[in-house]
Amino acid sequence: MSWGTELWDQFDSLDKHTQWGIDFLERYAKFVKERIEIEQNYAKQLRNLVKKYCPKRSSKDEEPRFTSCIAFFNILNELNDYAGQREVVAEEMAHRVYGELMRYAHDLKTERKMHLQEGRKAQQYLDMCWKQMDNSKKKFERECREAEKAQQSYERLDNDTNATKADVEKAKQQLNLRTHMADENKNEYAAQLQNFNGEQHKHFYVVIPQIYKQLQEMDERRTIKLSECYRGFADSERKVIPIISKCLEGMILAAKSVDERRDSQMVVDSFKSGFEPPGDFPFEDYSQHIYRTISDGTISASKQEIGKVDAKTTVGKAKGKLWLFGKKPKGPALEDFSHLPPEQRRKKLQQRIDELNRELQKESDQKDALNKMKDVYEKNPQMGDPGSLQPKLAETMNNIDRLRMEIHKNEAWLSEVEGKTGGRGDRRHSSDINHLVTQGRESPEGSYTDDANQEVRGPPQQHGHHSEFDDEFEDDDPLPAIGHCKAIYPFDGHNEGTLAMKEGEVLYIIEEDKGDGWTRARRQNGEEGYVPTSYIDVTLEKNSKGI
Repeated sequence: MSWGTELWDQFDSLDKHTQWGIDFLERYAKFVKERIEIEQNYAKQLRNLVKKYCPKRSSKDEEPRFTSCIAFFNILNELNDYAGQREVVAEEMAHRVYGELMRYAHDLKTERKMHLQEGRKAQQYLDMCWKQMDNSKKKFERECREAEKAQQSYERLDNDTNATKADVEKAKQQLNLRTHMADENKNEYAAQLQNFNGEQHKHFYVVIPQIYKQLQEMDERRTIKLSECYRGFADSERKVIPIISKCLEGMILAAKSVDERRDSQMVVDSFKSGFEPPGDFPFEDYSQHIYRTISDGTISASKQEIGKVDAKTTVGKAKGKLWLFGKKPKGPALEDFSHLPPEQRRKKLQQRIDELNRELQKESDQKDALNKMKDVYEKNPQMGDPGSLQPKLAETMNNIDRLRMEIHKNEAWLSEVEGKTGGRGDRRHSSDINHLVTQGRESPEGSYTDDANQEVRGPPQQHGHHSEFDDEFEDDDPLPAIGHCKAIYPFDGHNEGTLAMKEGEVLYIIEEDKGDGWTRARRQNGEEGYVPTSYIDVTLEKNSKGI
C-alpha cells in the first residue's frame, strides 16, 4: 500500500499528518523527560533518606554492634545502592531515549520540510504547464472565432453583386491570414496540451508518488523509532532489575541476620559490671554486751562501747549510696580504667592491648622492611645510603619499646583485674555468711558513692576522748576475738588506724563490719587496726582463738 497511488490528491492531508507525527514524537519525548526527572528526584530523596538515618560515626565506640542495628545499616546501604540504580535508569533513559528522540525529531523536521518543498515545487510546475496550455487554448479559440468571422465576411462579399473585386480579394486575403493564424495556434495548443498531459502524467505517476513515498518512509521510520524508544524505555529499567533484585535480597539477608540471642548477650557484655550480688545482712547481736563476763571490767566495756559508737558515728557520716545501686560517678577517665566496673575495665584493657599489639605488629613489619632495605643498600651502595635509614630505624625501635612497655603495663592491670575477679568469686562461694560491702577507692572492685565527698576513703577514726581512754587503760585486757579471717589481697595500711597485711595472712576478727566496708582485726602479736572487708575471707566463730 503506497501513499503515492492511494493518496495522490491528498497533499494537504499528508502535510497535516506528518506534522502531527512530529508533534506526537515530541510529546513522547516530553513524557520521557518528566519520567527522568521523577527518577532523579526519587533517587535524590532516597539518598537523603539514607544519609539522614545513617549513623554519624565519630569514634569506633559508636559503631553499631547489635545485629538488629547492623541489619538496619546494611539495609540502608542496599537502599543507597538501589537509589544508584534509579539514577542509572534516569541516565539510560536520558541517553538512549530522550536524547535520541530529540535528535531524531530535529532530523525529521528537516526531512519533512524538504519533501514538502519538493511536492510544492512539482505542483507549481504542473500549474505553470497548465496555464501555458490554457493560454494557448484560449488563443486558438480566439483565432478560430476570428477566422470564422473572416470566412463569413468573405462569403458575404463574394455573394454580393455590388461588391468590387478588390473588396472580395481583400476579404479573401484576410480569411487566409486568419485561417493561417488559427492553424498556428492550433498547433501551439496541441503542443502545449501534449506537454501538459505529459507533465501531468509525470506529476501524478512519477514525481508525486516518489515524494509521497519518501514521506511515507519518513513517517514509518518515525513509527519505528517510537517503537525502539518504547522498548528502550522499558529496557532501561529491565537492565537494572537483576541488581535491584540483589539489593532486595541483601535486605532480606540483613533481616535474616538479626539474632536476638546475640543481641541479648551483647547487652550483658556491654553493661555487666562484674560485681557480685549483695549478700544477706548479718545478724547484729546487741545483747552480747549484757552477757559479758565480769572479768571484762566495767571500764573496759565502756571503752569498747565508746570505740564502737565512735566508729559507727564516723562511718555513718561518710556512708553513701553504692554505685552498684545508684548513679555512676562523674569524673575524669583514668588511664587504667579503674573508674569502671571490673568487667567493663577488663574489656577496655583487653581492647587496648589488642590495639597495641596491632600497632606493635605494624612497627615490627616496618622494622623488618627497613632492615631489608638497609641490607640492599649495603650490598648495592649505588641504590642508596644505608646511614640514611638509621634515624627511621631508631624511631621504629623506640616505638616498639614504647609499645611493649604499654602492653606490659596494660597486661599487668588486666591480670590484676582478672585475679581480683577470680579471688572475689572464690571468696563469695567459700564464705559462710555473705553481706553487703561498701567499698572505698582502695577496694578491688573500685566501688564509689554518688558523691565523691562521701566516699569511704579510710577506716573509721576514733575521737580524741577514746584515745585518752586507751592511754589511761592501756593495760586492760584486749577485746575478745569473734572469728578469724584470711587476707585475699595485700593491704598497705598507710592511713592512721588501718592494719597492714600480706596476702594469705591470718588475722583475728575483734569487730565485724558494720556496713562501712571495714573490719577490725588483730595479729597474733596484738597489733590491731581496720582492714577492708573486701580484701579478706571472714569466718565468724564465737570465742575463736586461732586457726
